[in-house]
Amino acid sequence: MMIVSSPSKSLKKKQSQENTSPEKRKRPKPLPAPFFGARKNVAAAENPIPSSSPAFATPAHPLRPFQPPAPAKAAILPIILPPPTLRPLAFRTFTKKHNLTLTSSALQELASFIGRHCGSGWREEGLAEKVLEEVARGWKSRNGGVIVDGASPELKDILKNLEGNMSGGRIIPGVNGQRGGLSRQNSLMLEPSDEADHSKTRLGLRPTSLAREDSQASFGMSGIGLGGEDDELDEDGSKDARRWLKVVSAFEQPRFTYNVAKKHFERITTPPSLLPPPSHKTDSFRNRYHIIHQRLLRNESFQTSAVTSFSRSSSNASFRSHKITPIANLLGRHGTTHLLLGMLIVLPTGALAISDLTGAITLDLSHAAAIPHDSAWFTPGMIVLVDGIYEEEEESVGKGLSGSSGVGGTIGGRFQGFFIGQPPCEKRRATLGVSGLDGMAGDEEHTIGGGFGWIDFLGVGSERAIGSKMRKLEQRLLRQQPAGQQRSRIVILGEINLDQPRSLQALKKVLSLYATDGEGETPMSFIITGNFTSCGVMASHGGGATTGAGGAGSIEYKEYFDALASTLADFPTLLTTATFMFVPGDNDGWVSAFGGGAAVPLPRRGVPGLFTSRVRRTFAAANQEAGLTGEKKGGEAVWTSNPSRLSLFGPGHEVVVFRDDISARLRRANVRLKGKEAGGDGDVEMAGATQDNGDAMEVDGDEQQQEQRPSPVADPNAMPYDVLAARKLVKTILDQGYLAPFRQSIRPVHWDYTSPLYLYPLPTAVVLVDTTAPPFCVTYEGCHVMNPSSILVSGKKGVARWIEYEAGRTGKVRECTF
Repeated sequence: MMIVSSPSKSLKKKQSQENTSPEKRKRPKPLPAPFFGARKNVAAAENPIPSSSPAFATPAHPLRPFQPPAPAKAAILPIILPPPTLRPLAFRTFTKKHNLTLTSSALQELASFIGRHCGSGWREEGLAEKVLEEVARGWKSRNGGVIVDGASPELKDILKNLEGNMSGGRIIPGVNGQRGGLSRQNSLMLEPSDEADHSKTRLGLRPTSLAREDSQASFGMSGIGLGGEDDELDEDGSKDARRWLKVVSAFEQPRFTYNVAKKHFERITTPPSLLPPPSHKTDSFRNRYHIIHQRLLRNESFQTSAVTSFSRSSSNASFRSHKITPIANLLGRHGTTHLLLGMLIVLPTGALAISDLTGAITLDLSHAAAIPHDSAWFTPGMIVLVDGIYEEEEESVGKGLSGSSGVGGTIGGRFQGFFIGQPPCEKRRATLGVSGLDGMAGDEEHTIGGGFGWIDFLGVGSERAIGSKMRKLEQRLLRQQPAGQQRSRIVILGEINLDQPRSLQALKKVLSLYATDGEGETPMSFIITGNFTSCGVMASHGGGATTGAGGAGSIEYKEYFDALASTLADFPTLLTTATFMFVPGDNDGWVSAFGGGAAVPLPRRGVPGLFTSRVRRTFAAANQEAGLTGEKKGGEAVWTSNPSRLSLFGPGHEVVVFRDDISARLRRANVRLKGKEAGGDGDVEMAGATQDNGDAMEVDGDEQQQEQRPSPVADPNAMPYDVLAARKLVKTILDQGYLAPFRQSIRPVHWDYTSPLYLYPLPTAVVLVDTTAPPFCVTYEGCHVMNPSSILVSGKKGVARWIEYEAGRTGKVRECTF
């Protein structure tokens, strides 16, 4: 079919073209589209792709990175979900899988949230299980504790973040721009800065970097430098165990208080103060009493069996369960036997009394015997167990100057004590609720129920979160390395008086012994403690900076540390490969300016940087000469507080360093008890006390002392006095679980900083520098306690003494001549 145009139409078209002006005839040629034209002044791509070629079929322009569209919110029909219906599923997720406990208010909040956002498909489609799993992980990441409370702000924050990442009852990561709200599902979501790297991955190229969220940051893993991959250590090329060493000051340590209702430790969020209100003094005593009381209730001797056995003999004391009686419950129970737990106090009348949270009562210990005999000290300020009889009197002994009578005050009558003992200690693994913490190959972490394994007491990570990973790292760095490449030694030097030239000579001799070690064999840390002067600094009679009969001034004090810097400068190898930790004493500045060498409040801060500036410059110069600047970590000098803690491999090893002449203070304030001769039969034992204390405490000393150790049936008086004194001191401090178990007038304590003084959970090692006690290395309930005493041996001229401690093992007292 042919279409023929009309002649008239063609003629008109031709005439119109002839009548058009020349300017209008020359029209410009239309420009091509922007994406077809040549680019001008366009910066080259960061990673240009080869140009287009028929042979390779490569595109001429880079592909745009793929951006998934945000899914639309699917409509969901809310329902009312009763909490009892959700309880079985919540119990399996929170309690069975994550070892968490849900309160009724938390269950109500979760049921309301799931019913509102998951609808009727919460059970069939498994929506509720995923929501509960994500909430449990979020609760752990915020270190909320074992008990999940519905009124806690952590749970509300978790649900708020989760609500923005849900669509159609399902969890979709990255919705609404919320990144990091979920624990693990959003670890690969794209950031605007990461688009270039991910586009390379889509094109088959190697990305330069790939970000990864650390889901364990809340447990302190990021704070100690532990990443999510075990290969990070090999990539960095660092196989030095000192990388995982951290000094924790008493003023940096987290503060916790024990909640009796929740039976759990809660972190104190209010800022501390050096001048707190008087109520904080009562709170410190209440918290200390609650910690020891809950520790006793976990002991087998204080647990009541639900099944009554009639076959047990009443004379068998090993099966008896003991019950602690509050002091207020003694009223009206004349002549009855009770077991009291309370603090020994001195009434204004001068009489000895025992006090708990319900009241106080006068205590008569004239016929009391210590159980076991002569195994611990008993001074006012200690929390002890007393077994005896309550006796009423017509005229109350507690009236008058001793305080108000009745419940809450001093109860009338007296308590005749027959046996007194320390509350039994608890091992570290029992407190944390895990087993297999010995660090041996083949040990595995197992939950044994209860415990406070999720609590981060030091701010370096909790045991349940990173404990097992840290032990694997320790096994690889310390235990599997050859004998000559293990850097697990910590050298503990006792008191060094810088105003005595012989002390610097002894220090120089000890450092020279370790400076000759080969590369990778030097100790990882040196612990040097005060008092750095033999008398109170700046405590002169004139009160000025000049020296006087009372002590040295600030100028002389700085010169002493300048001399220390000159001594340390002779050992650049040790300065660049070890961490030097300096712990002050009571004679060091600035507190000695008004204390005059007397007991100052604990904890106390380190030596001010005004006096130690030259020592710091010595370390900086040694590191600079060795090229250890920037990211390469060299040696360092840490001037920390007293007491302080040393953390190695996170919660794997905790070493408490404390400088105090506690033995002399215990001897001065000790309560005298009757001797063993007056007690007749000395085989009486109080149930609840630690059995076989002699076997549970091991002394690591010379072989001569080990040979002199008698059998358990032998007379303990045949043991050397130094061993008996060391055991008595160690048992007292560890059973109390407190570094200052004295009255405030004898050993003052800052009421808002009592948390660093607790020895709970029991640390792996305690460095107790006491010049009034003989040097020793004693292990008690898995805790290794060491006392190097002074670096100068009294009675021996030209002899230096220190302790060499193998991390995770035992220490050894060493001596040398100079």
